[in-house]
Order: sequence, then structure tokens, then C-alpha cells
Amino acid sequence: MPVLGPQRRLLGSLNSTPQATTHLGLATNQTGPQCLEVSVPDGLFLSLGLVSLVENVLVVAAITKNRNLHSPMYYFICCLAASDLLMSMSNVLETAVMLLLEAGALATWATVVQQLDNVMDVLICSSMVSSLCSLGAIAVDRYISIFYALRYHSIVTLPRAWRAIAAIWVASVLSSTLFITYYDHTAVLLCLVSFFVAMLALMAVLYVHMLARACQHARGIAQLHKRQRPIHQGFGLKGVATLTILLGIFFLCWGPFFLHLFLIVLCPQHPTCGCIFKNFNLFLALIICNSIVDPLIYAFCSQELRKTLQEVLQCSW
Repeated sequence: MPVLGPQRRLLGSLNSTPQATTHLGLATNQTGPQCLEVSVPDGLFLSLGLVSLVENVLVVAAITKNRNLHSPMYYFICCLAASDLLMSMSNVLETAVMLLLEAGALATWATVVQQLDNVMDVLICSSMVSSLCSLGAIAVDRYISIFYALRYHSIVTLPRAWRAIAAIWVASVLSSTLFITYYDHTAVLLCLVSFFVAMLALMAVLYVHMLARACQHARGIAQLHKRQRPIHQGFGLKGVATLTILLGIFFLCWGPFFLHLFLIVLCPQHPTCGCIFKNFNLFLALIICNSIVDPLIYAFCSQELRKTLQEVLQCSW
């Protein structure tokens, strides 16, 4: 994959449009309509990457430190944090290298930068795939804990959890290597888009089913106490809001990037699709934002983890 110089090089081969300037406005396409083009400055990429890096390092450190958190559920959360950590670290490193290239500091290291570019692409793709797989694994783990509560510890054992995590990383590395090697093949792009759709469908089905079971349980308790309507409606609204936020953030952060991939296959030369291609860097920034939000949704809501996190921060000071 060629080095793109001052352009943002992260999966740059997928972006067929020139780099945006640092503003939000209408960019005129010579052969098509005006396009709303949102530029993401390198400084913002670097800042988002650093915030995500710190958050996910704290999650991994807290789970590693507290033996009470050494369970399959927290191991899957740790796998997600490690994936987001890898993505953030790759983003920070790539942005730093790009800024050094712009300053001419790495002019004599062109070959090394070329190899580093390929490594960064593989790492970023691996972290993306493993992050999606980890989100799916967390959904499956929660589903089993609700619908097979009595058998949960015999179904989700530590060895099985470790094997699942190992399979996630092996599959992520292999798929990302194939993607970087054959990024210009339609079949590869369609496989990635299909993977995202399948993961979104899996999470939606599992979480909706869990919400339905929780509402059914709340309705039973309400009938038992003869206060059916107030309890059921309040719990149902809260559950729907939580589910909407969880799936909405997932779709908002990941959807545009995979829409970009799908449109490359569907309409690579269409002017309207070209307008969407111009916002490629924004789509990447949204994925990095997801790695910032993930700890807030899946990790920091745990009281035990927050307590351990405070201990980690106090030790660091």
C-alpha cells in the first residue's frame, strides 16, 4: 500500500478523494453536486487517540489488578479494551509519524515508513475486527447469563473464554492481513460489510430478547404486587432507552465506515457517492470515538471495577 505523504494514511487506499481542508463546509465537485465535507484535523485524531488510549489502559490495568474481576465476563471486556487500546495506539503512532513526515523529519527513512504504514494498517484492521467480535462475545455472554443462569458457570468457563478470545485474535489478524493484501477486491469488501451487518443483527436480536425477558420479569413482579402499570411502564421505558443508546452508538460509530466500503462496491464513480467518500476521515474518527465510549458502557458501570480503578489511579500518583 503506497505511502500517502501528508495525507492521512490510515487505510488510505480506500479513500479515493483528496484530503479535506480544516473546515466544515460545502465542497464543490467539478462533475457533481455540492458536497458537505467535514474535515478532521490531525490534532483531533491525536487527541481522540490519546483519550481512548488512557481509558482503555486503565480498564486493562484494573481488570488485571483485581482478582475478583478475573471472570469470563470481565475477560471479554478486557479483550474489548485491548482491541480499542491497540486501535488508539496505532492511531497515535500513525498520526505522530504523519506529522513528522509533514515536517520533513523522516525524509531519509522512506523505506522504514513504508513498512511501518503496512504494519499500522494490519494493526488497525485487526483491532477493528477484534473490537466487533468482542462486542458480539459480550452480548452472547450476557445472553447466556440471563437465559441460562443456573448453567452459566458450566457453559461459560474460563478455558472456553480464553479459547474464544484466542480465536477472536487469530481470526482478526488473519482477516486483516487478507484485507490489506486484497483490499481492491470486491469480495473482500463485501465480506467485511457482511460481517458488520451480521454482528449488528446478532447484538440487536440478543439485546432485544434480553429486554423482552426483563420486561416480562418486571411485569410478573408488578402483578404480584398489584401495581402492574407504573412498574412495567417505567422499567420498559428505561430498558428501551438503554437498548437504543447501546445499539445506536454502535451503529452511529461503525455504520458510516462500512457504508463507505459498501458504496465503493456499489457506486464508486457516482457523484453522490463521491460526496460520501470525501468524509472518510470523519468515519475513522467516529470509530475512534467508539473506543472512547466502550469503557463507559461496558466497564465503568461496574462498581467493583470503578473501585479498582480508583486504587490504580491512587497508586499511579
